[in-house]
Amino acid sequence: MCANRSLGMKLARRPNRLLAGLSALLLAAGLQAAPASEPSLSARPLAEPLELKFSQFFQQPIGARGLTLSDALKAADGREVRLVGYMVAQEQPRPGRFWLTPRPVRMSEHADGEADDLPPSTVTVQLAPSQTDRLVPHQDGLLVLTGRLRVGRVEDETGRVSWVRLELPPEALQSQPAAPAPSSTTHAH
Repeated sequence: MCANRSLGMKLARRPNRLLAGLSALLLAAGLQAAPASEPSLSARPLAEPLELKFSQFFQQPIGARGLTLSDALKAADGREVRLVGYMVAQEQPRPGRFWLTPRPVRMSEHADGEADDLPPSTVTVQLAPSQTDRLVPHQDGLLVLTGRLRVGRVEDETGRVSWVRLELPPEALQSQPAAPAPSSTTHAH
């Protein structure tokens, strides 16, 4: 069973108590859930987004020069696309963005520092500029995200380089309250 979110985000999982809790969280965040068989008419884009898979990001087979962006990924640059993946579980999430990957990943930034296990096909999901102070809580399971794809090397303020970004529409988290700034407390292990 799938739960549609009116803003292009969909969680694909079997129903369980976690899904019930997530539905309550979505309603509190202003993201309305609806059965997959009855998509909201207001949630439909005017043109169907391009379905893009993580397996289409790089030319196959990988050659002597390493990973090379595929023609399909380059052609999707600037277009409305739909991606299915997993939200990276971060120890220290940053407001205004999160990462989407083809497999579940848990990061321990405090313990591992800059060493991480993010796959090459990681997508940086960016909220609208008016929502850069918003923190999106981690969600388990597959997510279906729809937004504008941007391809090319970009280095953020922390020095992390991204090659693929998905810009969510401004209304994606319009009614979600702003998150408090992440604390800089340290944890003893």
